Amino acid sequence: MIRFTVVVAAAFLIFAPAANAFTIGEDGLHKQEWFSETFKDVAEDIETASAAGKRLAIVVEQRGCIYCRKMHEELLTDPEVADYIKANFMVVQYNMFGDVEVTDLDGEELTEKTATRKWGFVFTPTIVFLPEEAPEGVTVAEAAVAIMPGAFGKWTFLDMFRWVREKGYEGEEHFQKYHARRINERRAAGQPDAQ
Repeated sequence: MIRFTVVVAAAFLIFAPAANAFTIGEDGLHKQEWFSETFKDVAEDIETASAAGKRLAIVVEQRGCIYCRKMHEELLTDPEVADYIKANFMVVQYNMFGDVEVTDLDGEELTEKTATRKWGFVFTPTIVFLPEEAPEGVTVAEAAVAIMPGAFGKWTFLDMFRWVREKGYEGEEHFQKYHARRINERRAAGQPDAQ
């Protein structure tokens, strides 16, 4: 009886879904259950995020992207990272080669693939951080307060979200200086993997 119970418990643990699990969508992109599904009207999404006390972040990905997979498997499933982002940001996913309709801040209607080309994004993942209020007559790339192209480690990734939330882009402390300061603070607190 004990052996049976141990086997059943072990099987449950192996097949139980993770707390921050992701799935693969029909478009081949990794999906977090807390990503927002919207009509991809960027001005409307900024307003929705702001009304919820959050900031809008657009994450651009593509099918088969190993760095996107790493971001989902290692970063967005880390409770410290996921909890911070969920509490402070509304994240909307764009497919770099997708055909879903998008409305840019300048009012132009495009597909995801023509929008990401227009904005000049060439790396996946690319995370675009938008201002608290939707500006008129500019593109997403022109309005962005910060853009994070590519994949990074946990602390660089999380520090960028924190820097944007704290409006570091408005102050004198460049992101790299902010990140270096945060690394030193983590080291002083005894975190061995502070970077």
